[in-house]
Amino acid sequence: MGYGKILSVEPGSLAEELELVPGDKIIEVNGMKLRDIIDLSFAFADEEIDMLIEHENGDQEMLEFDKDYDEELGVEFESAVFDGIRKCANNCYFCFVDQVAPGMRDSLNIKDDDYRLSFLYGNFVTMTNMVDNDFKRIKQYHLSPLFVSVQCTNPELRSQILRCKTAGNLMSQLDKLEEAEVEYHTQIVLCRDLNDGPELDRSIRDILARKPHALSMAIVPVGLTKFRKDRYPLKGFDKESALRVIEQVEKFQKQERETTGRTFVYLGDEFYFLAGKEVPPAEVYDGFPQLDNGIGLARNFMEEFSAARQELDAPSVGYGKRLRLAVMTGTAVAPMFRKLADELAVDNLEVTIVPVPNNHFGTTVNVSGLLTAHDMKSAMDALNEEFDGILIPESALRAGDNIFLDDVSLDEFKGWFPGRMETVGDGKDYFMALTDFLNYQGVNGEAAAYMWQSNAAYTKRGGHNNE
Repeated sequence: MGYGKILSVEPGSLAEELELVPGDKIIEVNGMKLRDIIDLSFAFADEEIDMLIEHENGDQEMLEFDKDYDEELGVEFESAVFDGIRKCANNCYFCFVDQVAPGMRDSLNIKDDDYRLSFLYGNFVTMTNMVDNDFKRIKQYHLSPLFVSVQCTNPELRSQILRCKTAGNLMSQLDKLEEAEVEYHTQIVLCRDLNDGPELDRSIRDILARKPHALSMAIVPVGLTKFRKDRYPLKGFDKESALRVIEQVEKFQKQERETTGRTFVYLGDEFYFLAGKEVPPAEVYDGFPQLDNGIGLARNFMEEFSAARQELDAPSVGYGKRLRLAVMTGTAVAPMFRKLADELAVDNLEVTIVPVPNNHFGTTVNVSGLLTAHDMKSAMDALNEEFDGILIPESALRAGDNIFLDDVSLDEFKGWFPGRMETVGDGKDYFMALTDFLNYQGVNGEAAAYMWQSNAAYTKRGGHNNE
């Protein structure tokens, strides 16, 4: 068991009334030891509370108070899990954590595989480190939906890919979730000539058969960096192989839409970029159930841009004198940013799209969310031009800290360039930045944590491995 260490206290909250301060530790509530904020939430549902606190000086205090049934404590904890993050038991062929550059911050090297983070933040889990008590707790608290990394449903092949003997138990573990009336989203990290082709057909059919508990399936291409040292040979997808995957999956998508009205099986945007095809229209994504996993990001961004244009576009938009803007972005989505900018008729606006090669991880990593400050500086230096303003992707910054993957702060990065620099998080931001840059103020550190981060072998919202 652990404790919940308070990071911050919300002004005017119950916690402030109880005189709790950052650094205080919540040990137990109503005699219940706490493993995570899930335990805390259930224990705190009572109206009469006995809460054991340990202060930073080591003194312990029992706080006794009454509260409304739905009244929250009003604190932020250092971690959502108090007894330590459940570590991954696998050694996957494609593990992105093993492909991170040496010398980067420790949080990028954490291999978490924790069903609690799956429920709380949508992190994908393989379930290979789970035991019966975990499934009992999932049933007891009805932790639904969860997010499951399937990779494939062939037991032998899944054990091989994950290098874990228990990986072959996937289908029986899904049975346990369904017996507990738990719903789940699924993901396949597709590896060329490994779990694609007939194996992909099998996996899709097996998961489709598990509806309605199975809510969706995302298929994302394996991400490979120049730091990968695993001996198993993996190949990235190219135009021809990406086209094959699209054609293969489209058969299932068409069948599902005809029979159920939903697509259910979705492809990561990179497949369409690689194949040189337009991403599907918004209706194909059924409300974007796996947006945080890089599924439909480009289409959603375009929809946000279009909605902002309809809502905010004035009859005459323009600048009194020439305004030169540079827009830095990952190479995969640079054409989309160019296309959207070209759609606008803004007087005296000159937009230069700057596709930034990812020299840090390797140029096969082509998304904005994995760009470093130094790579962006190199791309700008190569232009050797002056701009009135620079737009950068908010997703390249760690949410809440405004720090790039190479530990350069946003303030430091801004100091490398003359003129103004602002962040862009979504399609509305991009529209506002282009049409009203003089008044645009970025997204103020409120990171669009999922923007263009789906090129990293697997993706996670709120997790440690894909900040």
